[in-house]
Amino acid sequence: MTIFGSTDQPSPGGVSTVQNILQAVLDTAREGVMIVNAETRITAANRSAATAFGWQDGTLAGKRLSEVIRDPGLHEAFQAAIAHEASNDIKIEITDRDKRIFDVHIAPIEIDGLPYATGVFYDVTQIERLENVRQEFLSNISHELRTPLTAIMAFVETLEDDAIDDADNNRRFLGVIRRNAERMHALVADISELSMIESGKVSVDMKHVDLSLMVDEVFSSLSSAAGNRGIELLNEVPPTARVYADPARLEQMLTNLIDNAIKFNRENGRVTVNFENRGEFDAISVGDTGEGLSSEHLERVFERFYRADRGRTREVGGTGLGLAIVKHLARLHGGEVSVRSALGRGTTFFVEIPAK
Repeated sequence: MTIFGSTDQPSPGGVSTVQNILQAVLDTAREGVMIVNAETRITAANRSAATAFGWQDGTLAGKRLSEVIRDPGLHEAFQAAIAHEASNDIKIEITDRDKRIFDVHIAPIEIDGLPYATGVFYDVTQIERLENVRQEFLSNISHELRTPLTAIMAFVETLEDDAIDDADNNRRFLGVIRRNAERMHALVADISELSMIESGKVSVDMKHVDLSLMVDEVFSSLSSAAGNRGIELLNEVPPTARVYADPARLEQMLTNLIDNAIKFNRENGRVTVNFENRGEFDAISVGDTGEGLSSEHLERVFERFYRADRGRTREVGGTGLGLAIVKHLARLHGGEVSVRSALGRGTTFFVEIPAK
């Protein structure tokens, strides 16, 4: 690559050497840099720019800007910088491969009496994605907290308006307040748990675990919820099955999956837990006989706060974070979680962890 044009002949003043030094400096920059002339032709570019825009051979010099980046707004920004001798900033999106977002700072420069403009391309794709995640997270948190808070405030006001002396209803109102407070407490606890896991502050203490016994214990803790809906709990894990996992975290994963299977099952349905050794991995499955999920939901069920049926979720409760926690805990074990489902045929979740 060359700094200015395509010629690189030595001169008494050592121009070629200076150009080589400048090119070397440009090539050390992490950001993409281009120099464009008044005809919007690229006269110089560094390696980062060539890589960012798919020209691995580095032959950007001499090409028209439109050959490399097809964004009319970018072309206008370069032309404006040259014509008005003023810097400007623009944001562009490149969608030829993966979607990428760049903040571009464009400034005029004069070289040998001729007008040019330099463009520095800052890749802000990851920053934009994180910002979108942050905004979505805050929006979901606000929504999830607003619902129970509204109920709590409404019933507190009712009690304050003399309903506290209403013997027929005051206990019921207090019960509603308690349930919504417990819902908020569970949400805050799950947010804290997920935050700790994602930040790497949670470690696992690996031991050999009697899986069938643990499933029985989880079934026992959830038997009341299952009994209220007539759900049959089936432990089909072989009595000899042992897995290598953190007992507390494994119980947490099983509790989340089995609790979900009970909540989103049909009345008088079944929840079945099974085990299979798959060579290097042990697979634990939790299946239900519910309505199942369509393919569009399968890809997103492990996202925070994602609900396939928001109306049903509000009815049965839950924070919307349980499956996200299961995903991160499975990965913390060196494993993975997956789901298989079909409409009308139920849903089965699989947790795979390395076998020992």
